[in-house]
Amino acid sequence: MALKRDKKEELVAEVSELFKKSKLTVLANYSGLSVKQIQELRRNANSNQTKLKVVKNRLVLKAMDSIETFKDTDRSVFKEQLLYAFNPEDEVAPAQVLANFAKKNKALEFVGAVTAEGEVLSVEDVKSLAALPSKDQLRGQLVGTIAAPLSGFANVLAGNVRGVLNVLSARAESL
Repeated sequence: MALKRDKKEELVAEVSELFKKSKLTVLANYSGLSVKQIQELRRNANSNQTKLKVVKNRLVLKAMDSIETFKDTDRSVFKEQLLYAFNPEDEVAPAQVLANFAKKNKALEFVGAVTAEGEVLSVEDVKSLAALPSKDQLRGQLVGTIAAPLSGFANVLAGNVRGVLNVLSARAESL
């Protein structure tokens, strides 16, 4: 069933808003996926605050035309049946969600990505981004790196106490 004009305008406005808020929009070809698989992908994406949209390319291009930074964007990647993944919080999350899903479902293929500045990234760039650790993982690594000298210092201080306890323990056993 075809969408009415007002519904199309609503959809264009919604996609335009998603493009404005998203730091990176990943494009993937989803032909060959079943409805059940797409629902699973949506659940995975929602848990990561990534929003997935399946919209006709013509409407997406209209939405991009309404955004100043996207006026000069290369439009050659907007072919076939595309799924768009948006995330306003994390640049890497949309690529990671789709890459994790694509490991199990070979029908999902990256087409590229569009940055907030309107630059189009290649498939290789998107795959490289998907391989990066998430923000939470990077924060954990940073905390671990900062805490390492402190925990080492605490172990050195505790080493003297342990030495004394070992000597006292050995002395108590010998008596």
